[in-house]
Amino acid sequence: MSDQLRSAGQPASPSTLVTRIATLLPGIALCGVVTALAVGVQAVQERTLGHPYLEAIVIAILLGMALRSAWTPGVKWRSGIAYSAKQLLEVAVALLGASVTFAVIASSGVLLLAAIVIIVVLTLLVSYGISRALGLSTRMAILVACGNSICGNSAIAAVAPVINANSDDIASSISFTAILGVIIVLGLPILVPLMTLSETQYGILAGLTVYAVPQVLAATVPVGLVSVQIGTLVKLVRVMMLGPVVACIALGARRFARGGEGHAAQLGFFKAVPWFIVAFFVLAACRSFALIPDAALPVIQTIASVLTVLSMAALGLGVDLRVIREVGGKVTAAVSLSLVFLVGAGLLLVRFILPA
Repeated sequence: MSDQLRSAGQPASPSTLVTRIATLLPGIALCGVVTALAVGVQAVQERTLGHPYLEAIVIAILLGMALRSAWTPGVKWRSGIAYSAKQLLEVAVALLGASVTFAVIASSGVLLLAAIVIIVVLTLLVSYGISRALGLSTRMAILVACGNSICGNSAIAAVAPVINANSDDIASSISFTAILGVIIVLGLPILVPLMTLSETQYGILAGLTVYAVPQVLAATVPVGLVSVQIGTLVKLVRVMMLGPVVACIALGARRFARGGEGHAAQLGFFKAVPWFIVAFFVLAACRSFALIPDAALPVIQTIASVLTVLSMAALGLGVDLRVIREVGGKVTAAVSLSLVFLVGAGLLLVRFILPA
């Protein structure tokens, strides 16, 4: 017992650290190869089509799943794959905080800001309710709800480690969300003539409903510059809600995991909320007060993007396709119905509440 206490209180020795790195390296390297292929496929899309219809984050999952279907990684690969799927993903989420500023919220206006918050909260609740009514698990329902209401794949990736979602749930929710994300980018501009929307109205609608920032650009560029500017602004405010939502989910998850509110009251905020969400807000604050130089942003964003894709490759490598086949219809229905609600709520907002 004394040896255990002594070793627990001491930092890892260099030899232990080297052994740990050597254990993780094969799996991380494998994920790195899948990541490089995914980034390459996205680059080809950008070069030939102008913008990616499937982003690297989705391609990495699909490639990982394809590899996993043909080959089961042995013991020497598993530690690195697991590390990439969890720890590296948490680092990526933390780094996202450097990309947002509190000034974005201030510049959006009180009415629009309130509308965005209400739409996100309502979509969270409705999406969760639809998913549970269709028989999806609680974890899957949370992933679908967050993906639809906030920012698609990024939200799913951020929430997953908080609720201890497994690889099958994450891959399923991201895959079906990605497919519908492409469909809405292609179909949303049709609503401009059908609903006689102004560029301002359409920009708000696109920012509220399209999943990723690049997809907002793809959906608004055909309509006009005003739609691009407003859509991007609304989308960035929507993304800012990722931190608070994940923090609330973390607090709720810890409370129920410990058996009720009595235990929750004994937990401090920093024990209940994961470290990477705290880091997210710290970096956002640093960016807002210009403590992070502009020259550092591209580097931070690139690192966050690569780590996210790397973690998605790891998740794909751990996916059992049989599980996805079993829940595929339910997930598709949940995501589709949630998206219909989101578009409908957005249309009501821009037509009857917010000024044109």
